[in-house]
Amino acid sequence: MQGKIVKGIAGFYYVHVVESGVYECKAKGIFRKDGVKPLVGDDVEIEITHEKDMEGNIIRILPRKNELIRPAVANIDQALVVFAVTKPRPHFNLLDRFLVMMESRHIPAVLCFNKTDIARDKEIAGLKDIYSACGYPTVFTSAKEEDNIGELKKVLRGKTTAIAGPSGVGKSSLINLLQSEVKMETGNISAKIGRGKHTTRHSELIVLGEDSYIMDTPGFSSLYVSDLEKEELKYCFPEFAPFEGQCRFSGCGHIHEPGCAVKNAVEEGEIHRMRYENYVVIYSELQERKRY
Repeated sequence: MQGKIVKGIAGFYYVHVVESGVYECKAKGIFRKDGVKPLVGDDVEIEITHEKDMEGNIIRILPRKNELIRPAVANIDQALVVFAVTKPRPHFNLLDRFLVMMESRHIPAVLCFNKTDIARDKEIAGLKDIYSACGYPTVFTSAKEEDNIGELKKVLRGKTTAIAGPSGVGKSSLINLLQSEVKMETGNISAKIGRGKHTTRHSELIVLGEDSYIMDTPGFSSLYVSDLEKEELKYCFPEFAPFEGQCRFSGCGHIHEPGCAVKNAVEEGEIHRMRYENYVVIYSELQERKRY
């Protein structure tokens, strides 16, 4: 029997089998021997040990199409990167790091900017101006007013989507709207019981429908793009692609080199200056890391 791991806690793995439900499973010892750990998102084969109690063992992990290390998840079709338009205002360097991470893993990214109900038109237009030029599909939502939730559902249909983004942008509220049966904790409950703002404690796949899952990924609240070579970074900024091969020097890093087509495109307004500045910051970090 085949299914998908939707949650893993303390050595138990919860495997969703379409039309049967969720089985509580343990992983066979062979995985430990081979140094392989099942991940949330893995497609697996299970053997049933107790049908009545919906219990079983994972006997095989099917080949993964991709995996992330932090958080440890597998088989992502796309990432939904959620930020607020305002309150809090987007931290653009962090947002671009999310996008770089996804580009480096060849995982398509969709941007969702929430809280349009308290945003000004100018703020929304500014975000469109920056990210539409990069080619990222972008959805503007209000979880409070339930605006554009239908459009968001269309984006998620038939895919396994990792939801990423910082605290306080309304991820849990959006997940509640996308799947009404899901009772994710939201910030005000968290404040009442005094556990701080990090309301999600483990990666979990939430079933939206047949072959449609969303994964809330708590490990994404901050990240460093550390496992990338500085020479690879330019390929993680899709708006640089049209200018590739037009620089004076082959292998141009688009930093200090004269005759750089990318820097020229920034000056001409064809590439957004803020995106380019974030590129330079991340490039410098990767260069420093290499040095030490």
